[in-house]
Amino acid sequence: MNRPPSVADLDEDAPADRVRPDLTETDEEGQRASALRAGLSEYELEEDDLALLGAAGDAAERAEASAPPPVLAVVGRPNVGKSTLVNRILGRREAVVQDTPGVTRDRVSYPADWAGRRFTLVDTGGWERDAKGLGSRVADQAEIAITLADAVLFVVDAVVGPTDEDEYVVRMLRRAGKPTLLVANKVDDQRGEADAALLWSLGLGEPFAISALHGRGSGDLLDAVLEVLPETSAVGGEIPEGGPRRVALVGRPNVGKSSLLNSISRSDRVVVDDVAGTTRDPVDELVVVGGRPWWFVDTAGIRRRVHQTSGADFYASLRTQSALEKAEVGVVLIDASTAMTEQDVRVVQQVIDAGRSLVIAYNKWDMVDEDRRSFLEREIEKQLVQVQWAPRVNLSAKTGWHTNRLVRALDTALESWDTRIPTGKLNAFLGEVTAAKPHPVRSGKQPRILFATQASTRPPRFVLFTTGFLDPGYRRFIERRLRETFGFEGTPISIGVRVREKRRR
Repeated sequence: MNRPPSVADLDEDAPADRVRPDLTETDEEGQRASALRAGLSEYELEEDDLALLGAAGDAAERAEASAPPPVLAVVGRPNVGKSTLVNRILGRREAVVQDTPGVTRDRVSYPADWAGRRFTLVDTGGWERDAKGLGSRVADQAEIAITLADAVLFVVDAVVGPTDEDEYVVRMLRRAGKPTLLVANKVDDQRGEADAALLWSLGLGEPFAISALHGRGSGDLLDAVLEVLPETSAVGGEIPEGGPRRVALVGRPNVGKSSLLNSISRSDRVVVDDVAGTTRDPVDELVVVGGRPWWFVDTAGIRRRVHQTSGADFYASLRTQSALEKAEVGVVLIDASTAMTEQDVRVVQQVIDAGRSLVIAYNKWDMVDEDRRSFLEREIEKQLVQVQWAPRVNLSAKTGWHTNRLVRALDTALESWDTRIPTGKLNAFLGEVTAAKPHPVRSGKQPRILFATQASTRPPRFVLFTTGFLDPGYRRFIERRLRETFGFEGTPISIGVRVREKRRR
């Protein structure tokens, strides 16, 4: 049995290219597969069996680069309803919303459209002039969002009216020189129109009286938005829509996911604080690493099982799961300086259950001494023995040490995730494996594998047609031999069995 790489091994430079067998199918292998396929005609096959056997291999599509859509930033004080307005514009509950100030902390981008026009909507944290600590970094992200936007929605609470903070934001918006629409939120009926009229004093023109919660006036606001937004963004470059691979950074709170994204992007893209659970909304960022663009998604820390959370943490957990399902590879960050927990193992399993390729990154390596290394090695052998196929990287997001090795691990995992074994080569391989180690006899019968095919990639899924049920241990044996022969480093593998009986004459 292959052992997991030791912690000492992880520091050694690995070769850039992985050694893999030639997956080109030979004529002999193709003829053998055709004969085995023809032999299935003697067995009872269902409609979905025939559909599977006749299906062509899937292929990943890559789209051309497209002009960047314009960017619309939503800014304002805490608890004025920015995230609620974002959800109203998107037409779905995407941004985390709670009736307490300061739920949103990062600037979070969402693709949106109205009347056939596409644009990027950016939600921001509440802006406060004299904020300290975490609040100050949230305010900095809001100011960056204004700089990187083509137009701005400035949201004000019509019930509270204009405040000194609002007037300061107005001065900041004027310095930025971006087209700005003043939004008077929480106007639920005609009586609130008088409250909205007081916002003329801010000097940004006529306020758009809306109720983000109930949708009142949102259509007129979006019509006005389209008038001020340019056709293409003046602040962004071309977005290769199909090209960049999507990478989700996941892990329990405070393991350094946001710090890693900031280190890779070489900017303070997301708010970082010692307080666990700083990130709540998934944050997408297009980053060029290793000379290629990647979509990195910073996610909220997974505290515990979703049904055991509440409030903002509950919705943040749901967003994390959704972000993982939209990604192609999950990078699970583990704090190497502290003992591994059940949560770490659960997060790894969550990536596998989602069918995503997997890379495990041991962060905070600069805080690991020799004693901790020996303990960590034993923890890996004990708790991660089932995922010894996952590439592992030691790094320090804070100092940037070895973060460049992450791309090599991502390439390895994604290549395996996309790998398809030709049917002839797969059946030739299984013929050799079963001849060397046949399935044990059960109740006087020995199940045989009649034919095998790879039903799909991303992740690789194999279907075996057999004469009897295969023991779980024998399936694991086949999976282990598949990995030894064809690699599949960094991707889960699914092996399904379809037991079929001979036709009655």
